[in-house]
Amino acid sequence: MKKLIDCFLPMTGKEELAKTLDSLKRQDLVSRIIVMQSTAEVVEGVDDVMEIDTLKSSDTMRKIAQMAEAPYTMLYMKEQYLEIGLYAFERMVQIAEVSGAGMLYADHYRIAEDGKRTEAPVIDYQQGSLRDDFDFGSVLLFKTADLKEAASRMQQNYQAAGFYDLRLKLSEKVQFVHINENLYSEVELDNRKTGEKLFDYVDPKNRHSQIEMEQACTEYLKDVGGYLEPTFPDVPLTEGEFEVEATIMIPVLNRIRTIKDAINSALSQQTNFKFNVFVVENGPDFHSTDGTTEAINEIKDDRLVHIIPTRRDIGVGGSWNMAMHHPKCGRFIVQLDSDDLYSGTDTLQKMVDAFYAQNCAMIIGSYRLTDINMNILPPGKIDHREWTPDNGRNNALRINGLGAPRAFFTPVVRDINMPNVNYGEDYALGLAISRHYQIGRIYDVVYDCRRWDDNSDGNLSIEKENRYNTYKDRIRTWELQARIAMNKNNRS
Repeated sequence: MKKLIDCFLPMTGKEELAKTLDSLKRQDLVSRIIVMQSTAEVVEGVDDVMEIDTLKSSDTMRKIAQMAEAPYTMLYMKEQYLEIGLYAFERMVQIAEVSGAGMLYADHYRIAEDGKRTEAPVIDYQQGSLRDDFDFGSVLLFKTADLKEAASRMQQNYQAAGFYDLRLKLSEKVQFVHINENLYSEVELDNRKTGEKLFDYVDPKNRHSQIEMEQACTEYLKDVGGYLEPTFPDVPLTEGEFEVEATIMIPVLNRIRTIKDAINSALSQQTNFKFNVFVVENGPDFHSTDGTTEAINEIKDDRLVHIIPTRRDIGVGGSWNMAMHHPKCGRFIVQLDSDDLYSGTDTLQKMVDAFYAQNCAMIIGSYRLTDINMNILPPGKIDHREWTPDNGRNNALRINGLGAPRAFFTPVVRDINMPNVNYGEDYALGLAISRHYQIGRIYDVVYDCRRWDDNSDGNLSIEKENRYNTYKDRIRTWELQARIAMNKNNRS
């Protein structure tokens, strides 16, 4: 049988490497096995050794492309034992040949230390899959000619963003194919819950890599025509008549444990303007069923506006739309989730002042992570400093969230609306606003984001996590298409 695949894998412990090599050598299609390591020492049982700095650097990607000789190149991205499935390489090559794909990746199994096996499905790649942490799994198969062509266009020397830069360049010219079949098994090393992984990309210790990722994404956006210059129109913040200057918006469904805390935090705000507080319920039963509705009704304050929809199809985004279009909604509408708190009594004043100081259609604050009892959780302060005035609107297509609390100029969001969904609704609105207007920032902590066992994104199943990520990638796809079209119209 013809040898079609050169395999590149990082150096691991001796036991893991021996098992992986044994698995690869039993594959009829494997031509060569190259081990990547930080030294040039000889490794027994392999065809070659490639000295690298870091696994995902630009230099490593270029070296792989240069050394690859077979028609296909397999890159393994983890350092533990890899077990290739029965005839898995044959299957991948078959699909590569019929689809013409430049890169293929597949569903797989994860095997825990206790031997328990679970399925690890991944999602389809689309135009908006610009997250640098997009999960392809650990086994990637490239058409070598496409790999070499993309690597030849890599001009930067990234330490952390080399692979990201490579796959963005690949995606400009070739198709990525997701094979919905479990074709290999890997040992899962990161056993943290989904919610504990959410903030890795804003951890200060990862700041340097985030700067590199932003540079690579910005270059890609320029290549495909989706980059937006940092020029913005003035926002007519003083136009229109409103009963109050600001509305605090709290969407809620079954939060009996925290809803009073949130409402009291909102009502305790000290401002030099009038404001009100909207609490809008949602869900298939019109309102909460755990006593939340009754708890809200116990609070007597003329500033509190309690809305219970008369239809069953209202999600979080629909709740926001009801509030934004309500005649009592203020000039600005400011987020407060039903299990979170403002960090002080001056948060609302700071948010509104920022609109006028920065002339923006949206303001994003900074927050700190705490548990339900307000004990600070790592990494603590989340200030999203990757959102800069010059490039925030472009980098927003790479990151998976925009920060909190979020506040909007009501006339602008009334023209756009939020998607009527329970996840990603604010991200979609923020992207649409940033297409046209500047989004301002407050880098001081003004919000406490409480993580606890009932958070909606605290411990997602892999199926729900995939569904959420697919939807956010779709949001990015639509937004990128809108920006490309807008740039074309502006040039014509």
